[in-house]
Amino acid sequence: MRHLKTALTAAVAATALSAASPAMAEGVNIGIMFGFTGPLETLSPPMGDAAKLALQHINEQGGVLGGEAKYTIGDSTCADATAAANAADRLINADGVDAIVGAMCSGATISAANTAAIPAGVVMISPSASSPAVTTVEDNDLLFRAGPSDSYQGEVVARLLLAKGINDIAITYVNNDYGKGFADALAAAYTAGGGDVTVNEAHEEGKSDYRAELGSLAAGGSANLVVLAYASGSGQTILRQAIESGDFEVYFGGDGMIADALLTGIDAADVEGMIGTRQGRADSAGTQVYADLATAAGQDPIAAFGAQSYDAAFMLALAFEKHGSTDREGLNKALREIATAPGEVIVPGEWAKAKALIAEGKDINYEGGGGSHEFDEAGDVAGVIVEMAVQGGTWVELGQAK
Repeated sequence: MRHLKTALTAAVAATALSAASPAMAEGVNIGIMFGFTGPLETLSPPMGDAAKLALQHINEQGGVLGGEAKYTIGDSTCADATAAANAADRLINADGVDAIVGAMCSGATISAANTAAIPAGVVMISPSASSPAVTTVEDNDLLFRAGPSDSYQGEVVARLLLAKGINDIAITYVNNDYGKGFADALAAAYTAGGGDVTVNEAHEEGKSDYRAELGSLAAGGSANLVVLAYASGSGQTILRQAIESGDFEVYFGGDGMIADALLTGIDAADVEGMIGTRQGRADSAGTQVYADLATAAGQDPIAAFGAQSYDAAFMLALAFEKHGSTDREGLNKALREIATAPGEVIVPGEWAKAKALIAEGKDINYEGGGGSHEFDEAGDVAGVIVEMAVQGGTWVELGQAK
């Protein structure tokens, strides 16, 4: 009897405690999956820091769904599709993330989506995957990106090169979705504009010697070399060995090359004036706001894909708040709603304002640091491409390339 009485007392106390306590806060867990190791490992930390900054701003203003906006890090390696698939699988099925910012590179993004995210119904937003192949993934409206496709960037690069009087080029590209998609788009637009692509050849990532490939490129007769590869991988090796060969006079690097790590071990004088392009920040209501917030946090406001990474994390949190739960079904619809006009404009950092408007049943339209994110049917957005140049041993942004 004494044991029964004790059990009943404990049960009554537990019931009373439950009735007196508020419902447990839900919160969200967002995966941040970039190439923290691999050929773009120098670009990933600033991107990760920008995504974390978005979640910090959210938590400072009350959190999401009544709880904390947490994150879990995954490493896609960028270059290894299997590693990317495994990283996404761990994030979703072991760590229990509710959505993913990432992946970083196109092949990794496609692999992670097809293998893990799409089967699980998890929304992904890549800040940087640019291959046209991302557009055609059968994703059940779960795969989005916060920057433009290389179908557009290829056209911009073609116009830029022709405007500079560069009428013939040799192209070498890393043999993956990113490299091939970019090369195909550039070659088509450049040829249509009257330029001559003397050679357009793939190369494999991870080799220590590309002299045979460079010999083939030089044999085409152009002294203008376009390298569509990675700054800490094949791109750096190819650039260094191309300089040693003396066969080329003008060098161009795609967005995967835009990192100062590319210039390691290279005499600054040999690459002075080298040109390139990368995704930029569109002129929107949130552009300067993000720049100010990033600067205040000690981050580089123009770090490659930083603004897009912030926007991806902030938009996912807004979508969860709009959706009202972490249920995967319907989150994509909420994401489109918070990013699309009409609606009251929300800029980076304005979490409390957005949360209040959502609670009142009002429409919002997020205008981010990377621009307006009006997703089309495929989950793509328009974007801005900026011209870059090496000046004094570092990459410098020159302005929008049109």
